[in-house]
Amino acid sequence: ATISADLKHFDPERKKLLIETPIFNSRSQLQFPWDIILCVDQSASMDSSIMYAAVCTSILASLPSVNVHLVVFDTQVVDLTHMAHDPVEVLMTVQLGGGTDIAKAMQYCEQKIKNPSRTILALISDFCEGGSLSELLATVSRLNESQVKLLGLAALNEAAQPEYDIQIGQKLANRGMHVAALTPEHFADWIAEVMQ
Repeated sequence: ATISADLKHFDPERKKLLIETPIFNSRSQLQFPWDIILCVDQSASMDSSIMYAAVCTSILASLPSVNVHLVVFDTQVVDLTHMAHDPVEVLMTVQLGGGTDIAKAMQYCEQKIKNPSRTILALISDFCEGGSLSELLATVSRLNESQVKLLGLAALNEAAQPEYDIQIGQKLANRGMHVAALTPEHFADWIAEVMQ
């Protein structure tokens, strides 16, 4: 196409084609960034998982083409996105205690979603719902139907053993959430797989 467009600029004396209108084909595609929402249970039973969540959040926040949102909850929901890059600040801010309202936290996260097919919502919890289980399951079903990638990360104790409500974990899985108990290294691998 470049040669065709510039044939009229051929210089017979120098026997050279002078290029005035180069034509390029770009093979690059516009890629939208991924949004990763970490929804972290900070109820009293989750003390050993808060450090895990803070470290994972700071690692994810440093990645290019990733927007990280950090939401912590007990019976209240607090958005700590502005400090997601700093695990120490997150740990200093989190106040463990109180009950657990996972449904309220998931509904808050649902409002933050702009591009569902490029969003990963990771719930880090022991899945011991103190709020409305029916609302939680309905929210997870809606998110799954809108193509949000749903990950449920079961709480780990000090010995890195999973501690969570297996029945509720199964109900979440039945509605499209992938539930697992993983170390931070394996969690990073899991996120990478989902983003491909």
